[in-house]
Order: sequence, then C-alpha cells, then structure tokens
Amino acid sequence: MAPPVDLPLTVKPLPREHLPSATLAMARFLIGKTLVHESPEGMLSGRIVETEGYPPGDAASHAFRGKTNRNQTLFLGPGHCYVYFTYGSSFMVNVSSEEAGIGAGVLLRALEPLEGIEIMQRNRKNASVRDLTRGPGRLAQALQIDKRYDGVDLFAKGTLWLGTPARRTGRIATSIRIGITREVDRKRRFFEVGNPNVSGPRALSLS
Repeated sequence: MAPPVDLPLTVKPLPREHLPSATLAMARFLIGKTLVHESPEGMLSGRIVETEGYPPGDAASHAFRGKTNRNQTLFLGPGHCYVYFTYGSSFMVNVSSEEAGIGAGVLLRALEPLEGIEIMQRNRKNASVRDLTRGPGRLAQALQIDKRYDGVDLFAKGTLWLGTPARRTGRIATSIRIGITREVDRKRRFFEVGNPNVSGPRALSLS
C-alpha cells in the first residue's frame, strides 16, 4: 500500500449523480473515495477503506422501526451525514443511501489517513498512524466529527464533504458485518483487501 501523506491532494468534490441508487451498491462504491473535513485546525482527510451497508428492511439498521427524531437523517435522501453516539463514548459516521423517505445508510468503518495526520494524532492522543482511523469510533474522533454534523449534506458546499479518489482503489472484498446481533450472517461489509487500516478481526479481512 502507498504510505500515508500529509500534503495537499488533488481531490475534488464527488458529484452526487455518481452515487448508486441502492445501499449495498453505495457501500461498495464508497471504498476508495475520500472523506474531507475542513476543520478549524486544518484540512483532515482519508481514503474510505471499509464500509457496512444497512439497506431498507435490515433488522440491524437504525431505520428498521421507522423514522424518529434520532434517525431522521437516514430518510433525507442519499448523501447526508448521519452521526450517532454509541457505547457511551464514540460517534459513528454514516451516509444516507436511499431516496428521500426511505431510511437506510452506509456506516464508514475505516479510513486510510491522508491529510492532517499530525492533527489526527493530537485528536487521538498520539495513536499510531495505522490506528488513527481504523474503526468507526476512531475515525470520528480523528476527524473531529460529532453530532453537530448530523444532517450535513456531504455534496453541498461546506466543511465536511465526500471527494473523488486520491489514487486507484485496490481489490474490494465482502464479509459479514462486525459487532451486530441481528442479520449477522449477511455479507454487507466491504473493504479494500490488504489495506492495513481496515478494522476488525483478521479473519474478517480475508473473505
């Protein structure tokens, strides 16, 4: 894999029309794309290397029982940032994935750090580069994403957005999802094979 870089990148905003129209297709499509946060401290970005899809009707999805104040972002239409707090300590970053009125999303599980690595390390208490964004809670902490960004349109002009790939994407594989208790046998996790920033048990990265 290419080493992390801490230099300006030639990454442009990703056109919304490039998004697939179904959740699992989007979960695969987002691998290799760039998540960018123009934070007050500086530019933070990373390649998306691991996702999980939670399509309509999925019992493990936050939208399964219908729209609530907490999950309403999942019903806004494709390309909105859904942020929730879990385990009493971590924020999780998701992308809404179906047409408006249909609740579904893609969890961003891991990034390969690109820009703002020193800032990320301060945010993560000097964690190693490999561990900065390897896992959804670490990802949010490193990029300073919290509930303030819930509902943000990732395709509108703003400080948090999705960008084009920084480089060519490697082979993508699938596996079962991690840390859920419903629909546990569904292969709805996507990741870039061989990327050291992918999270989870090693066995789940060899599918």
